[in-house]
Amino acid sequence: MNILVLCTGNSARSILLESIFNTYGAGRVRAWSAGSKPTGVVHPQSLKLLGKLSHDITSARSNSWDEFASPDAPAMDLVITVCGSAADEECPIWPGAPLRAHWGVDDPAAVPPKDWENAFSVAYETLERRARALLSKEIESMSPQQLQTELKAISALA
Repeated sequence: MNILVLCTGNSARSILLESIFNTYGAGRVRAWSAGSKPTGVVHPQSLKLLGKLSHDITSARSNSWDEFASPDAPAMDLVITVCGSAADEECPIWPGAPLRAHWGVDDPAAVPPKDWENAFSVAYETLERRARALLSKEIESMSPQQLQTELKAISALA
């Protein structure tokens, strides 16, 4: 299953969830992340946290979603947006037919630098809980309707 994780800046939350899926879903899912207005750099606290948790960060980068809209891009089965509700954030909408889910998390990069460690840890833990909940299901054998129901239920996990 190919998963695209979208956010506006693609520097923090989407990077975290991409790495979580690729670490814990290896062999079952392949994830990428992108932004509608990418910052062009991965937030240093994202890299610090992922490195501390033994995630492979060698290919982490801030991508534009345009890369995934081209004809030669991998076909996505699922698109997950992770934008939160803070500061009237505008969450990107992905066109096309893949299943969609919204797993909103407040932007840890929006807090003062002295609070980054806690904010990034909270965002990571929330996204990890949701990813593990999805990966605990037999998603390969679910119908699109069953999977959409699971995705909606998972989005409510704090």
